[in-house]
Amino acid sequence: MKPYSFTAGTLPLLVSIPHAGTALTPEVEQGLSDAAKALPDTDWHIPQLYDFVGEMGANILVGNYSRFVIDLNRPPDNAALYTTATTGLYPETLFDGTPVFTPGMTPDAAARQRYLDTIWTPYHQKIAQELARMKQQFGYALLFDAHSIASVIPRLFDGKLPDLNLGTNDGASCDDLITQGLMQVCQAQKAFNWVLNGRFKGGYITRAYGRPRESQYAVQLELAQCNYMDEAPPYGWRGDRAASLQPLLKDIIAALLRR
Repeated sequence: MKPYSFTAGTLPLLVSIPHAGTALTPEVEQGLSDAAKALPDTDWHIPQLYDFVGEMGANILVGNYSRFVIDLNRPPDNAALYTTATTGLYPETLFDGTPVFTPGMTPDAAARQRYLDTIWTPYHQKIAQELARMKQQFGYALLFDAHSIASVIPRLFDGKLPDLNLGTNDGASCDDLITQGLMQVCQAQKAFNWVLNGRFKGGYITRAYGRPRESQYAVQLELAQCNYMDEAPPYGWRGDRAASLQPLLKDIIAALLRR
């Protein structure tokens, strides 16, 4: 299995989807706990939800492996991104705190180094390569990191998560012009609630590649999954809900392109 799938586009926009993958290595597949076998913390159906970005001309990068193998949105040194509860480069627990692996079945250090070298590193090399190419061609580059999560996870946040959670690393990953454009789109509609730099401010990808001074801008969007899918196994796609959400997502991408 290749570490990622890539579709080339024509715009100065890279859409990164790091957590939709479901491929497992033998060590991980054999070691998963019963609770983890359904891959509950996957960003289910995100490529399908954002299928319109290809028609718009975006470049699209999708990770193929499950985050239970290695999390593409965590730093390679596994430094914590949040002071609150979270998961690491090699997740040991599900978002709800349940163990990912059965006792004694966690992949060893050698296997995890292999995942870093052959899965994490190629994905990030591709991000860097595409951003450099777009800046050379257009003079700037846009990175949109697309995520989703269950709407209620008491271990991670109180109550129900807002429908749309925009993250710009507290303004450090993009300029005010982009931020204002995104906020205007969200403010212009009433169907979905939203927040900017709330519980989710952007993971490693947004923080590492959002460099406004270098004409490189990054935004993360964490969606509450209840708006486009069933949040319980088998995590089915809900086309009726997605049809209501996708026009707003298109407007958000369009606003990003108007920088």
